[in-house]
Amino acid sequence: MITPALMELPLNIDLTQVLLHILNLVILVGGLALILYRPVTKFLEERRRSFEEEEKRNAETAERVASLKEEYETKCAEADAVIAEREREAERKIAEKAGRYMDEARAKADEILKSAEEEAESRKAHILESAQTEIGELVVTAAHKLINDTASPEGDSALYDEFIRTASEEPTDGDGR
Repeated sequence: MITPALMELPLNIDLTQVLLHILNLVILVGGLALILYRPVTKFLEERRRSFEEEEKRNAETAERVASLKEEYETKCAEADAVIAEREREAERKIAEKAGRYMDEARAKADEILKSAEEEAESRKAHILESAQTEIGELVVTAAHKLINDTASPEGDSALYDEFIRTASEEPTDGDGR
């Protein structure tokens, strides 16, 4: 045991009280370590692991997003190529149709021109035929008058004047035009 002289320390410090306080402190720290420290450290460790797992998932998601973005860009490039090819094909078809329409229009224009030329030739032939008929009639009329009239220089001169006057009149095509 401790002697009473040792028990009395300067400043009125009681050694048993100090030892009891130290024992209480050890019990308190041990209890707190069992009750609080281990659960808190366990909670913190679980929290750290959950953050690490979340970080891994985020990294995986970022990789997946990057691969999806790359796939999206690849598909967009392919779609652009397909669209460009279809546009070229459509332009080619349009050019072919335009060429066909132009060829058809040229053929129709040639047909119209040909029929117009044929009609012009036909009218020309008709006009020439009617002019020859009129000339023939004038010649027959002049010959008839020549035969019926007496052959005198004044009569001949009058006959020639009438022929020239009739011939110099506006020619008609036989239809009274």
